[in-house]
Amino acid sequence: MVIVNYVLMCFIFGTTFLAIKIGVDAGLPPLFSAGLRFFLAGLLLFSFIAWKDKATIRFLFRKEMFLTGVGLTFGTFATLYWAEQYVTSGIAAVLSATGPMMIMMIQSFVLKQKAAGSSFIGCIIGVVGVMLLILPSFSIEISPFWMIGCIAIIVGEIFYASGTLYSKHVIQKFQSTSPIALNAAQMMHGGILLIVLSLCTEKIQLDAFLSYASLGSLLYLIVFGSMVGHSLYYWLVSRTNPIFPSTWLYISPIIAVILGVVVYDEYFSWMTGIGALTIIAGTVLVNYETIRGLLKGKLTNFHSIFSFTLMKGSGGNLVMKAKKVKR
Repeated sequence: MVIVNYVLMCFIFGTTFLAIKIGVDAGLPPLFSAGLRFFLAGLLLFSFIAWKDKATIRFLFRKEMFLTGVGLTFGTFATLYWAEQYVTSGIAAVLSATGPMMIMMIQSFVLKQKAAGSSFIGCIIGVVGVMLLILPSFSIEISPFWMIGCIAIIVGEIFYASGTLYSKHVIQKFQSTSPIALNAAQMMHGGILLIVLSLCTEKIQLDAFLSYASLGSLLYLIVFGSMVGHSLYYWLVSRTNPIFPSTWLYISPIIAVILGVVVYDEYFSWMTGIGALTIIAGTVLVNYETIRGLLKGKLTNFHSIFSFTLMKGSGGNLVMKAKKVKR
């Protein structure tokens, strides 16, 4: 069940970038549609959790929820939705994978925490990947907002990294509260801020919400992108660990690029492909020590459950036979 839910989560997160692009291209105001998505998704999730008596209304008025919403939802998705007016969904997905690099840089240069050498190498590789990804804007006729959009997404990932680091403090402070309630509350705050910003900066036409493309995009992002996707994420965290589910960052961008090219006929070149793979490789390196620790922990746990004996297989080669240890 864990593998099935993990694959489903990766696919959902990989499709959200294209869903955003379809909605924006259909005429949805980027900031307003983002605000509706997160406010409604958060409201529905929080209402369900409150109905189950796992959260109270007073929890919504905590400053911690507001600050987390500013980082994880408002700053991250205001830039992403705006940028997808000019940047392909595949590029947006790959640039969004720079979040772990931003976390490492904030930890190292702002919080003065020591980082592994592999993390710094990963950051350098990631920066090279970003440059390779942006280079096509110099060589082909693309709107100048292409580069601005790319930079906006990276700025959004700084918000995401800050919100992620702060949310660790929040989760520790509210250990008795459901993580889904925490996520729902911050989505509501972020959604309200997005709507307020939209009312100040965008011209909202209600008929833009009436087309199949725009309405389908919004509903898909509310139900699957926010409610189902994030619920699967937290379910996986509760059943495995915080690291394993986050590896969607290595898989979903690839899904997003393929979908953008195949389904939406988005621009793709060999340099774009190299840039995307370079960024993903950098992201893996940034998390290398954590991933290695996870694998080592699993291996240690495996050894504690099974005892091993070497025996000769039918082909003459040595094979390992596992015997479950009784507890």
